[in-house]
Amino acid sequence: MTDDLGQVATIIHGTTVATNALLERKGAKTGIITTAGFRDVLEMRRRDRPTTWGLWGQFTPVVERVNRLEVKERVLADGTIREPVDLEGVKTAAKTLLENGCEAVCLFFINGYANPENEAQAAEVLRDIWPNDHVSVAIEILPEIREFERCSTTTLNAYLQPPVANYLGRLEDRIAQENKDTEILIVQSNGGVMSVDTAKSRPIRTALSGPAAGVVAARQIAGAAGFDNIITGDMGGTSFDVSLVADGQNMLTAQANIDFGMTIRTPMIEMTTIGAGGGSIAHIDETGFLEIGPESAGSDPGPVCYGLGNTRPTVTDANLVLGRIDARNPIGGKQDRLDINAAMAAIETHIATPLGLSVHDAAEAIIKVANAKMGGAIRLISIERGYDPKQFAMMPFGGGGALHTGAMMRDIGLGASIVPRYPGVNSALGCVMSDLRHDEVRTMNTMLDDLDCGQLAEMIAGITKESTALITQSKASLKQIDRVIELDMLYLGQSHSVAVPIAGEPDALTIDAIKEAFSASYARSYSRPLSGIPIRILNLRLSVIGIRPSVDLNILAQGERATTMEDCILADQQIYAGGAWHDAKIIDRLRLPEGAVVHGPALLVQGDATIYVDPKLKAKTDAFGNIIMTEEDE
Repeated sequence: MTDDLGQVATIIHGTTVATNALLERKGAKTGIITTAGFRDVLEMRRRDRPTTWGLWGQFTPVVERVNRLEVKERVLADGTIREPVDLEGVKTAAKTLLENGCEAVCLFFINGYANPENEAQAAEVLRDIWPNDHVSVAIEILPEIREFERCSTTTLNAYLQPPVANYLGRLEDRIAQENKDTEILIVQSNGGVMSVDTAKSRPIRTALSGPAAGVVAARQIAGAAGFDNIITGDMGGTSFDVSLVADGQNMLTAQANIDFGMTIRTPMIEMTTIGAGGGSIAHIDETGFLEIGPESAGSDPGPVCYGLGNTRPTVTDANLVLGRIDARNPIGGKQDRLDINAAMAAIETHIATPLGLSVHDAAEAIIKVANAKMGGAIRLISIERGYDPKQFAMMPFGGGGALHTGAMMRDIGLGASIVPRYPGVNSALGCVMSDLRHDEVRTMNTMLDDLDCGQLAEMIAGITKESTALITQSKASLKQIDRVIELDMLYLGQSHSVAVPIAGEPDALTIDAIKEAFSASYARSYSRPLSGIPIRILNLRLSVIGIRPSVDLNILAQGERATTMEDCILADQQIYAGGAWHDAKIIDRLRLPEGAVVHGPALLVQGDATIYVDPKLKAKTDAFGNIIMTEEDE
């Protein structure tokens, strides 16, 4: 920490503590107290399998069976209490879990969403006994129908509470030593931010939040540059994360799987992740085919060219051998030079010789396979969902994304690419741009024709008041507070719902207006609505968003600019593409004057990323300092 922190009013922090704890299964020892007969909900899941077409598979839940305890209670699906909760049984179960060494506990009753009375009484007793704050109650974390998703989400929240709370507590203490008035906000997986206290109690909302911040920044940067439709590609050392922004709106999903059987149901920016980062290792598989990842060299030891002990070639090594990375000026500034000879030797040994290729053809093959995997992820979120790639621009970020954006344009048919001014720190910039946000859900499970619109309006008002109170606890400056209301609705007999946006004031809602909104949403998803089938309302979803002052993106374009293009040229470079060598230039990207046009092939270099302009592409600098890449005019 430095003395400069004394001038900082707010720190917005994106953390991978929760994600890493889940992926590595390093959460706290956790127990579950549940309804008699339902201790195995977490293990039974949805009768899915680790390998879709395999007959065998193994799944170990994060809570072992000995710590999944039952108590007598029963609420029916209609909310009727058939059996009150055995509070003495709750006390006994809690003491047993503590004796077993559990640090956190999940309280989950089978139909708590329909009537929370039993679960609320049990929670009060449990919190009197439990020696810390690591108590996750299903009706508080996810008061929504469907028992596995509710149990899994609440259990994983409990599993994360100790490591996340401990980390955030240390962070708070350390920052308070420098400036006790500095406020800390934590990035959520939905692209918003929340207070530290909320993050400690609901750490599940921080899972997969890292890439989400990058998408928030990408949407705002692209919108300012005139691009409402973009596909983001965050390429780091291990993975390639893609997301789609259509009509200026992030795509949200209500559920995600961290790993097999580890389901989280909480609003988050929809991401598709594959193992294709700069450190992904190239190898020949057992069938003799070239494969990339999922194993990665990461940052330590990193690619072969780092000289830190790895001997197997990576995507970064291949880009270096092809001349698409400047070996003399590695990004990050931690190394003086990259070892191109070591990278060539590794590719020759592990790829070129087994496949009977030259070193450079083998390196290009590595890049082509990596690009094919990335292209598959992009097709999954675009073409397979009915979006025309020609109407979208690619926005790459992370250290390696801009090395592959030209190939994505060519292979997918994207209309353009827009590379932000500082792609390597785009996710950090997204933290600064994120709004405060709080999401809630309530299960209604009623037929539309039986809906009491007045009761619905009262429910919306109550949730809005509670969520607004959480938002306004922050000291962050807010321009306004917005509210988004959706209903999960479906036809009777269906199991999958559609999200139906509800506009206007809740007090003015009518059954006919809701029915019309459902028909429109259903038609967007499935081409046409159905007639003569009763409609069911499953859930009410409500988001309260505290809009923070916008960031002036003109700041990004500041800095010393050269007068002419020639002043930006740093060196000559030979680049291998399409089986041949091409003369190219290495150009200082940050000094390019506005409107400057660079014709490929070329390398645009800066401290946090390298942009490879493919042959037959051109790159132009816009008013915000972005690089807009398009095809050369015929």
